[in-house]
Amino acid sequence: MAEKKSEGVEKETMSPWEQHAAVINLPRFDYNAPSSLLRNSHSGFLITCTLKREKSATKEAIAILRKFVEPGHFDSSNNLNENSISKRRKLIDDAGEECLDSKETESATADSEDGKLSSAVKAGPDRDGITDLSLVKLTRNGLILLTFPSHTQPDTVNIVSNIIQALESGNGSLLVWCHRIFPIQATCSLNEKELQEVVSMLVKKFVAAKQDKLQRPLKFAVGFNRRGIEETTSAKENSNDSKAFSLLDRNKCFGVVASAVNHVVEDSVVDLRSPELSVLVELLPLSGVPNGSRIVAVSVLPSNLVSTKPRLCIKALTSNTKEASLAP
Repeated sequence: MAEKKSEGVEKETMSPWEQHAAVINLPRFDYNAPSSLLRNSHSGFLITCTLKREKSATKEAIAILRKFVEPGHFDSSNNLNENSISKRRKLIDDAGEECLDSKETESATADSEDGKLSSAVKAGPDRDGITDLSLVKLTRNGLILLTFPSHTQPDTVNIVSNIIQALESGNGSLLVWCHRIFPIQATCSLNEKELQEVVSMLVKKFVAAKQDKLQRPLKFAVGFNRRGIEETTSAKENSNDSKAFSLLDRNKCFGVVASAVNHVVEDSVVDLRSPELSVLVELLPLSGVPNGSRIVAVSVLPSNLVSTKPRLCIKALTSNTKEASLAP
């Protein structure tokens, strides 16, 4: 009796995150996602989180995205009876052990590290409440990639904007593990032709939506984050096609992106201090893709979603985010 009472007290003192974490199942990796990213453009979210806390951050990200992503991408059933809640608790416990059991991870991949997610298949909507988002395996810790199917185009920028506004106004729960959510509008191979096409398309959409609010000349900035560059360096050294790796050079990439912006808006200038429009390019360190294949996520963002100091990047979710704890 005393034991049951202590369990009740413990439950009452659980934080809101701990309470709803008990009914959110951890999705498994969709191992078809990398090949789809090689063939098609996808939207989604690239999330930076505390190193070796990817499991907790994934649950946290799913919890907040459920509130802001339109119904249809998530299971909208909110009427859970006691049986379904207990079933979900069991599922999340099982999935947690399956995804992050260190012994299993070590036996599955020789170079795996503690805290990496390493499950086999995507969970269905009846298991974790997710219907469309895929969890994509990456080669680096401290990062989470969630993608939508190529045939859907949700407004990821607006979703992240609403999340940040809610957190800043105090209407959202304080996030513990997730630091930044980069809204992916499109993905493409890291080559000059595709990158120019994607940037041009996104800039046209941005300008069309804010035509009456933009000043002239249009001030813009470009950011390029080469996450996973260490993994591609060895491939570069062993490759005879140096041109294929030319866009890994920041200046070359900046030049291609700036050219695309200038092509769409002739009266535009680079301004790193107060850009009205920021083009962010993120190299995605995908697992399970052929050597030499490089996919980038691209977004064109308004000024209220970016920070310019100490470098151009998506705005942090919390004011106390420590850069040292982010994935490099």
